[in-house]
Amino acid sequence: MIDALYESLRQRIINGEIAPGEKVTEARVVSEYTVARPTAKACLERLTAVGLLHRTAHRTAVVPELDVAEILDLFFARDSIERRAVQRLAELGRVPAAARAAQERIERAVADKDFAHQVEADIAFHTALVDAVGSKRLSRMHELIMGEVHLTMGQFQAHRTTDPRTVAAEHLAILAAVEAGDQAAAAEHLAGHLRAAQDRLVARLTRDEQPHEPPRVDA
Repeated sequence: MIDALYESLRQRIINGEIAPGEKVTEARVVSEYTVARPTAKACLERLTAVGLLHRTAHRTAVVPELDVAEILDLFFARDSIERRAVQRLAELGRVPAAARAAQERIERAVADKDFAHQVEADIAFHTALVDAVGSKRLSRMHELIMGEVHLTMGQFQAHRTTDPRTVAAEHLAILAAVEAGDQAAAAEHLAGHLRAAQDRLVARLTRDEQPHEPPRVDA
């Protein structure tokens, strides 16, 4: 029950049905899903743990609104974890089967112009790289930030601002470097890929935050 409730709320938050800044209370979840309060509470705690909800000073859970500084910090943390992961995989010459499978899903989603599945597969690809290292602590740290990463991808839809084939090609370059055992190239391709994603998000957010001038009225 909690897993199903979590997945439903996660999707609603990511796709913007529950908007940034909107409150998500236990009472609301109980009312909308007809579940017990302990179930609602457990689900909200799980969503908060992965960054899809933030708690305010009064302990009300709200959908976060990340600003530019928070996005830069998010990608700094993400780069630190994922860069080390691909270096380790290249050292081992290990290309995770789960990462290849996610890449195949990305390519199918690109061909079908299916943005939602492309985002889901993108998250799965990066998660597979980190999990394949075999470090529980590294995976745990990665999980703590990927909720916010997924949130930004859904809210700002920055993938739509670039040719979708670009992301797929960048992933292939990472996998090729890992397979070749080239730690430096794997780290470089990963860093470049994340930097491009970060720049798209910042550009989208900056554009959305710019005030719109009123239309001119000629005398």
